[in-house]
Amino acid sequence: MTIEAQINQLRNELREHNYNYYVLDSATISDYDFDIKLKELQALEAAHPEFYDADSPTLRVGGQVTKNFETVAHRYRMYSLENSYSKEDLEDWEKRIEKQIDGVVEFTCELKYDGASISLTYENGSLVRAVTRGDGFQGDDVTTNVKTIKSVPLKLKGDYPPLFEIRGEIVLPFEGFHKMNEERIEAGEEPYRNPRNTASGSLKLQDSSEVAKRPLECLLYSIKGDRLPIATQIENLDKAREWGFKVPEAAKVARSIDEVLDYVNYWDVHRHELPYETDGVVIKVNSLQQQEELGNTAKAPRWAMAYKFKAEQAATVLNEITYQVGRTGAITPVANLAPVSLAGTTVKRASLHNADQIAKLDIREGDTVYVEKGGEIIPKIVGVNVTKRPLNSVPTVYRTTCPECDTPLERKEGEAQHYCPNADGCPPQIIGRIQHFISRKAMDIEGLGGETVALMVTNGLIRNYADLYDVTVSQLLPLERMASKSAENLVAGVAASKEIPFERVLFALGIRYVGETVAKKLAKHYKSIDAIAEASEEQLITVDEIGERIAQSVVAFFASEENRITINRLKEAGVQLAVSAEKLASQTDMLQGKTFVVSGVFEKVSREELKKLIEDNGGKVSSSISAKTGFVVAGDKMGPSKRTKAEGLGIPIITEDDFLQLIS
Repeated sequence: MTIEAQINQLRNELREHNYNYYVLDSATISDYDFDIKLKELQALEAAHPEFYDADSPTLRVGGQVTKNFETVAHRYRMYSLENSYSKEDLEDWEKRIEKQIDGVVEFTCELKYDGASISLTYENGSLVRAVTRGDGFQGDDVTTNVKTIKSVPLKLKGDYPPLFEIRGEIVLPFEGFHKMNEERIEAGEEPYRNPRNTASGSLKLQDSSEVAKRPLECLLYSIKGDRLPIATQIENLDKAREWGFKVPEAAKVARSIDEVLDYVNYWDVHRHELPYETDGVVIKVNSLQQQEELGNTAKAPRWAMAYKFKAEQAATVLNEITYQVGRTGAITPVANLAPVSLAGTTVKRASLHNADQIAKLDIREGDTVYVEKGGEIIPKIVGVNVTKRPLNSVPTVYRTTCPECDTPLERKEGEAQHYCPNADGCPPQIIGRIQHFISRKAMDIEGLGGETVALMVTNGLIRNYADLYDVTVSQLLPLERMASKSAENLVAGVAASKEIPFERVLFALGIRYVGETVAKKLAKHYKSIDAIAEASEEQLITVDEIGERIAQSVVAFFASEENRITINRLKEAGVQLAVSAEKLASQTDMLQGKTFVVSGVFEKVSREELKKLIEDNGGKVSSSISAKTGFVVAGDKMGPSKRTKAEGLGIPIITEDDFLQLIS
């Protein structure tokens, strides 16, 4: 046997043993024999570097150091999930689905593992990239660290597609977590708080050999790609298992919400027997075609829902109520608590939301309160134990002035929050607006973080986001912890942000109620900041999804002389305040005023591409047929009831080819 053949045989043997042990939980070789074979392979590879293979089992031990994790855009966005907490929530969700979908709807129920979300890309059966969830649009490339996780296959088995992504959770089993903590305590170090945060933090360790020492696992649940040979979510899981991924066996198909609840109730009891943290059940429409039909909202898929297990509660003492100021001037009361352990973390603070919530619960300083951390990231107070209330207790009087600038607070009719109106003089508002401007979904300025913004404002370097474009390296150097290279990177990052497209700049401006989706709608409709600034409330309301509240906020923003001056300074700096000529060239108004419903499976373009073509040409995409529908674009497997409804309303039904001809 040649040296190359020996090396390949050992690699294949070790991959198979790894798979049996870490994926199937069924060892076929002793640890000693495995180590002997691994050392034999290491020796052969060291002596014959010409046979190097990036997917070799010997590379699982890590050793590469990553100082800066590259930011990578997700090819398929990683959405969040809507949460539900009751049977009624799920029934309402089912009714919304039935309005859009023809025929029988089945559901796949899966356990919701509490770990760090990851997206893995495979080309020709090899792992080429692992990216964290990040903000859903882009995340950090942690490939080197993920390659050390034994349950992540470096080479796949079977009939896998040439290119696809697979999503899952990096988790730390309880047993491994407790062992790590025992070792830390023995070494005199602080123990880790919970498995989820420890797993997430492990992915960003700079030394991959340190990651390799941690008993992380990767549980997969969702395959993404173009024209994949998969029809249902349950088949999705079966295929992933066949290709060599570790996929939990607990998934089950349910044919009604009652069957979904049977699954939820069973696992609410038996989840404590699992080796991993779980905090609920994910319910998905089983048919991938129906998933496509349902589509996504701006934040979450319409075809999936997370049912959260009953929240954990703890009782503790509320020591003090303080008040925070947000970037919009909104005041949030915060409960400062006696530290209490809850859901694996130590809780010291909780949101009190607003004055109405404080009054409703009659919350007072010194009270013993019940704190909950179910589906919430930030703990909240859900009740008061009045039997333990101190005798000298007095009702809480909500503060009347800003805690930062002492300006009298305002509260508009019909709104829950109090606000500080001193937008241009209140430090947290100034800092918050600039922090929003530089954030990832907005200008995404490389080398500039929230702490540096606060430092720059405190030291008088900037007072609004337009000032960023005037800052020099020499001005930055005197700042605390600011070295020459950091200052140069910051200035370069600010300069690079001038290429950010108009819709993101519009979102970055921080106009109240103008989120990412609204910013895209306004940018598409008006094409430039000047056109938006000149629009009246009445004109703005005619834009798709723009209501009276948003229109009033936009008009008020541009009525401010301070804001107009800032916009002019951004123009002078070269920031993109109009849709680029290239983008304008790809858009037309030929479908202006026409509403389309897209239904079925298409051959020449994907459903998402079809929707984009409609919107790029001025049309609107709707999920349901009504008298206002202009056309139904029908693909293969279009639902019969949709066809019947369209025909009954006299709405033209056109094919994919008809539509492409329409815009050609």
